[in-house]
Amino acid sequence: MSSSCRPRPLSLMFLLGMGMASERISCPSRCSCQYLEVNCTGQQLKEFPVAIPLDTRQLILAANNVSYLPAVELSFLADLVYLDCRKNLLGDDLDFTFIGVAKLVYLDLSFNNLTQVTFSTFSHLQSLVVLKISDNPNLVAIEKDAFANNTWLRHLDVSRTGLKFLDTSTVRDLPNLRFLGLSDNLWHCNCSFLDFITWMTESNVHFPDADNITCYTPEGLRALKMPAVEAQLHFNCLPQLYKQDYIFLCLVGFCIFFAGTVAAWLAGVCAVIYEVHTSKGEEGEEEEEDTIT
Repeated sequence: MSSSCRPRPLSLMFLLGMGMASERISCPSRCSCQYLEVNCTGQQLKEFPVAIPLDTRQLILAANNVSYLPAVELSFLADLVYLDCRKNLLGDDLDFTFIGVAKLVYLDLSFNNLTQVTFSTFSHLQSLVVLKISDNPNLVAIEKDAFANNTWLRHLDVSRTGLKFLDTSTVRDLPNLRFLGLSDNLWHCNCSFLDFITWMTESNVHFPDADNITCYTPEGLRALKMPAVEAQLHFNCLPQLYKQDYIFLCLVGFCIFFAGTVAAWLAGVCAVIYEVHTSKGEEGEEEEEDTIT
């Protein structure tokens, strides 16, 4: 056997070593990297890590101090499907942040400082299935069309936030929604919220921790569970008529009836007078014709 056909263990070891070294070099500092996964949990990072492998599918940044997600750096991770950013300091500047990660299926932004969710926040995540934005105590507003493009969304958690109101169409128009977390929020159960509570009773969506989905205001409905409060709201929101209201309605009805009767009588009298006048005119014409002849 010629020397060119002999195995070269040193060469193989060298190539293997170079591959392992390149893998270590491409892994962000203070993070651990496995096949298609980068895990930076609990590393007290203040900024988005650099040198993330471009073929990363799963990125875990949980329990850090990251306050900003750079849209450009994220767009390099075009194959990313799983992003865990819970327990960070992310604020309300997330509009258009995820424009370059359209394949994202799982996104966890719980335990952050979000204040609002607009249409531009998640509109580019058309493959999103799981979205967790719970435990954001400063989250007070979710726009009506915030999830209009997230039609594949099955799991949505907005528990333990500062939300007082959620438009019914925001969740009703999600055809694949099966799980909706609403517990421990500051729900204001007024007449405007009745439509949402009615939807809860009629939908097939599962509401976990249902015992803690309660009204916070007004005072008279505090701690009442939703959707059991629907009956009370129906009673409070439907028009209530008092004795004087019924008397007034009866008087109005009588006046309408009396006016209609009088109008009909007058119309009848006018018709009779007209008929009599017409018949007398015809008789006079006949008498004149007889006299001439």
